[in-house]
Amino acid sequence: MNTKILYTMLWALFIQKNISAQDINIVVGNARTKIEKVKDYEATGKMKTNVTFLKIPIATIKLYFKNPNKFKLISEKGLSFVPKGSLSINLNNIFTDNNFTIIDAGFDKIDNANVRVAKLLPNDENSDLVLTTLYIDPVNFLILKSKTTTKENGTYELKMRYKKYSIYGLPDEILFSFNAKDYKLPKGITFDFDDGTSNKQTANKTEKAKKGFVEIMLSKYIINKGLNDNIFK
Repeated sequence: MNTKILYTMLWALFIQKNISAQDINIVVGNARTKIEKVKDYEATGKMKTNVTFLKIPIATIKLYFKNPNKFKLISEKGLSFVPKGSLSINLNNIFTDNNFTIIDAGFDKIDNANVRVAKLLPNDENSDLVLTTLYIDPVNFLILKSKTTTKENGTYELKMRYKKYSIYGLPDEILFSFNAKDYKLPKGITFDFDDGTSNKQTANKTEKAKKGFVEIMLSKYIINKGLNDNIFK
């Protein structure tokens, strides 16, 4: 066998064994440490929204975050359909509350990348959060996906891709999906998800139509430069 191939195989086995041996609390802790390097940021990008019966053009947006839990999204179009009360698209909010229990949920794959799966259960029974599941790259300690179930706004998912800002745990691309039917709409806004038919052939299409998607492509972050609290008013 070619020496280079043998070396690659042995290295892959070593990495896999090391990944398997890692305590899930350490994996989550390392991902958290990376995210908490960011004390504040301002990000610029584009947002594409896809929600049934709601037409919103692609918009230029700005995101603002300040530790520990201040977050704001500003859209040039004046309308953004991101459920209030959710973790939104800000990963920093996952660890704002330390009062949770971490459960090792094994292994999975996200876009062909091996991940460790951790379930975060809030210890406070009055919390709006029911369960958060994190899919973490155990080599680079990046959260590639999160799935959150809440009492008020149903279940939603985040999928992240990282490039230039991975050292800070900040994604360049975010796909946010949620069940629009479960989302409590702002007062005065309603959707009719019933298309008036009972044909079984349309059932799957109707079910898919209940899903909402928000895709965000971020081109630039300004990190740890200091943000005025007035931005979040």
